[in-house]
Amino acid sequence: MIPFFSVVVTVYNKAEFILDTLNSVLQQSFQDFEIIVINDGSTDNSKTVIESIENKRIRLISTPNQGASLARNRGIKEANCNFIALLDGDDEWDKDYLKHIHHAISAYPEYSIFTTAVAHKYSKKIVPASYNFSQNKVTSIHNFFESSLDHTILTSSSIVFKKQIIEITGYFDPDIKSGQDTDLWIRIGLHYDIVFIDKILAYYRFVSKSLSNTTFNVGAKPKFDKYLNEEQENKSLKIYVDRNRFPLAILSKLNNDQQSFDYYKNSLDENHLALKQKLLLKSPKWLIKLLLNIKSLKGEKLYYPKS
Repeated sequence: MIPFFSVVVTVYNKAEFILDTLNSVLQQSFQDFEIIVINDGSTDNSKTVIESIENKRIRLISTPNQGASLARNRGIKEANCNFIALLDGDDEWDKDYLKHIHHAISAYPEYSIFTTAVAHKYSKKIVPASYNFSQNKVTSIHNFFESSLDHTILTSSSIVFKKQIIEITGYFDPDIKSGQDTDLWIRIGLHYDIVFIDKILAYYRFVSKSLSNTTFNVGAKPKFDKYLNEEQENKSLKIYVDRNRFPLAILSKLNNDQQSFDYYKNSLDENHLALKQKLLLKSPKWLIKLLLNIKSLKGEKLYYPKS
């Protein structure tokens, strides 16, 4: 009998964390699932750790290193179930994550995308994500673009979706090395509203050497040029994409890449930025670096190199 959820876990050199990640799935209060682990060419002992777990629901697929997009795409293609839950190999779920998702699916059967609030897990503290909206009940329906202007409501460890949406949205783009999730979320947002559960049920673990925390090459990021036509008709999309162009403009400035800075700055409407963002866009590089060094004292995730 086919389970309710296919849990797709992607792993690249996560030996230190993958056991906790998989245990957070195996210990779910809702137990009707399969686990597909894509070991994306790990060079540490991730594979050995995964194989040490004796559970028939875990299916391990090892491939040469191809990057996060192709690893996730492989897992989605291998999934047997109608509902797919993504989870990165160093993140974790609350024990009731799938239970709440299953309840939401039952309550909103006409919807295809489900997610929960998340928190960032550091070595000595847990910081809840800050969203640009509030809701007066646990589960509500949201437009992705309008509800992701602060922290995105979709993440690669908190999204559950009907497998059939891939026929509409397509897969993760393998040409994007870092930020391929944001690119797919845009395609999802163009076609689907999001069922959001306002409970922290997924935990993003901050790992300083992970891809998202070490890739500061603008060329590896999305150019956000695929949706220029849609932006003309969809104001909320335009605002969302402009908010995502902003950090790439700042990153370009820090990298002394004037051409990329001009591209991202000229592509966005500054009226869609917060006052602080407008000021940073005009600030000299030395001031931005000073502010980054001050912010780094909090020990939290930075989206730019601080030195």
